[in-house]
Amino acid sequence: MLLALNTSGSTASVALGVAHSNEVEIVATAGLAVRTYSARLIPEIAALLEDQRATLRDIEAIVVVNGPGSFTGIRVGLSTAKGLAEGAGIPLIALSRLALLAYASGLPHVLAAVDAGRGEYYVGEYRHGKNLGELLLSGDETVAAAKQPGAGVLVCDESRADDVSASACTALAICGPIYVQPPDAADALRFALKRFHAGEFDPPETLDANYLRRSDAEVLRSARARA
Repeated sequence: MLLALNTSGSTASVALGVAHSNEVEIVATAGLAVRTYSARLIPEIAALLEDQRATLRDIEAIVVVNGPGSFTGIRVGLSTAKGLAEGAGIPLIALSRLALLAYASGLPHVLAAVDAGRGEYYVGEYRHGKNLGELLLSGDETVAAAKQPGAGVLVCDESRADDVSASACTALAICGPIYVQPPDAADALRFALKRFHAGEFDPPETLDANYLRRSDAEVLRSARARA
């Protein structure tokens, strides 16, 4: 049994799944409202386990989305996952929110973009699941990256895809982005399955939140050149 937490966006979710060789059977999910993460996350996990007549001893790995995104959400989700993993000796798998968005799009080469506020975007380039770079960019820089020769399809995390005019990604409309429903904890379980079977885990004691900052950003072309 696997447990996943995704608290990096405007809403949070928890999921339990059973790992098979080629798929994850999702057995239980729960959503958390904004500003309830710190108070409700642990009780929600306990409730899901109880409903399945399971305990933490039945969990073989914990999957957590460690950003980029909401500072508070990431901190609560990551600290919870690390606490459970260290306390119960459970392996931990950390996923990038941008990598998860790229996976959810189902496309081979994408620029995954998430609104970072103040006219900026978290942007990650992925080709066949390989991370070619994650950056914090302005709207103009994001448009320029999407218009580069050979750039991937721009994919936006947008829960209001039926109303693009109200989208946080409106400034990127000139690039004709594809809008994808924000991936939840169940999607995180499916995405993490290969890493689980391969035993690719992250050490809880050194795992940190994925905060993209402008001072750390590099040009996408340079990221591709290094790949």
